[in-house]
Amino acid sequence: QVQLVESGGGLVQAGGSLRLSCAPSGRTTSSFLMGWFRQAPGKEREFVAAIRWSGGITYYADSMKGRFTISKDIARNVVNLQINSLKPEDTAVYSCAAKTQYSSSSKYYNANEYDYWGQGTQVTVSS
Repeated sequence: QVQLVESGGGLVQAGGSLRLSCAPSGRTTSSFLMGWFRQAPGKEREFVAAIRWSGGITYYADSMKGRFTISKDIARNVVNLQINSLKPEDTAVYSCAAKTQYSSSSKYYNANEYDYWGQGTQVTVSS
């Protein structure tokens, strides 16, 4: 069993920045694909970004490129999502997900591909 714990969300003024973190525990992460998704009220869950734990290859939704940066810190065993120039439309629950056995053919953008999910962290951006 893998546990994922997100942190770093909160209430932020528009134009500010946040760094969300995801800490996996319980099993080795060497083969993991770690992803971030978000879901706003009344909207579908959307893919934000993903990173391969081994190698650090990153993937981004086209709409997320520019202001979003995913990274990993192996020493701290966390995956981060940096969000800059926050906008009110970024308000959503951001969730971390893990696919335990990643391959190059894995559909990183598809939530159904992931095996484990965190409980999510709320990001609220005020104008």
